[in-house]
Amino acid sequence: MKKLKKHLRPLLLALVMTAVLTVPAFASGGGGGTGNVGAVVESTWKDAAGQIKTVVNNVVFPALDMILVIALFGKAGLSYFDYKKHGQFEWTGPVILFVCLILTLLAPTYIWTIIGI
Repeated sequence: MKKLKKHLRPLLLALVMTAVLTVPAFASGGGGGTGNVGAVVESTWKDAAGQIKTVVNNVVFPALDMILVIALFGKAGLSYFDYKKHGQFEWTGPVILFVCLILTLLAPTYIWTIIGI
């Protein structure tokens, strides 16, 4: 029973503090507190879309390009060693990685028109 009381007091204190310090949030939608959540989400998306586009163009796509270049050179090297060993060059892996690299290099020019930003 002492163990239960020992753990129950901090839990009750945390619950009471949470109830006291919690502030309800209502969507105001820009029109006198109408509660239009859709307008608030749209407004937030419009504000954040430019920042998201910048981060994706400057961070995500270059990181993907770097990973694909490393994988392409690694796969080409392994394919060359397989060629030296077996006498037949396997093109499938390097070609797929090369096509993926080309697509990610070109993606920033067309992906935003598809998404609509």
